Amino acid sequence: MALVNPLDPNSDPETWKLAEFFNETLGFCPNSVLTMQHRPAISKAFITLNKAVMANEGKVTSALKRMIAWVSSNAAGCRYCQAHSIRAAERYGAEAEKLDNIWQYRTHSSFTEAERAALDFALAASQVPNTVDADLKKRLHTYWDDGEIVEILGVISLFGYLNRWNDSMGTDIEDGAVDSGKKYLSKYGWVEGKHDGSAY
Repeated sequence: MALVNPLDPNSDPETWKLAEFFNETLGFCPNSVLTMQHRPAISKAFITLNKAVMANEGKVTSALKRMIAWVSSNAAGCRYCQAHSIRAAERYGAEAEKLDNIWQYRTHSSFTEAERAALDFALAASQVPNTVDADLKKRLHTYWDDGEIVEILGVISLFGYLNRWNDSMGTDIEDGAVDSGKKYLSKYGWVEGKHDGSAY
């Protein structure tokens, strides 16, 4: 059971209108957003930030952004966000071979060097303490321009917020996200239910 229960979607009409964005990305409004509605200013600000971070301004594709989110969430241990991000990656056209082998992105032939640099950045930037170093900085600038690096770090940072929110809140995971988690992640130990590090 969640720390705080989500509110009915109609509790704040402005949030609900903004949340239509998630019908495209996930096929449903996440319980995390419905919980944020207890303070509508937070839910609305979060959705606005989410939309800005996930907008495509350069070569960082929608599918890659969701894979970046997955690597970041995996580093943090947030099972809720792992399932959401792999589901969104699939919905945004990530190749099945990449989704099936995302745990092996460093060595699997379906990933490009540019993608590996972005995903390694997601892993390093999501660790505590942070492990981004000069080597990684050089690799990033080999494949991505400054604006694209800002987009990539925007995704990592957004999911840093979501990982803390959902693990601490114990957010109940939705059926669609459970399906995606089981499909792509269960062979690596993903299970519905407890969030890693959760006290309940």
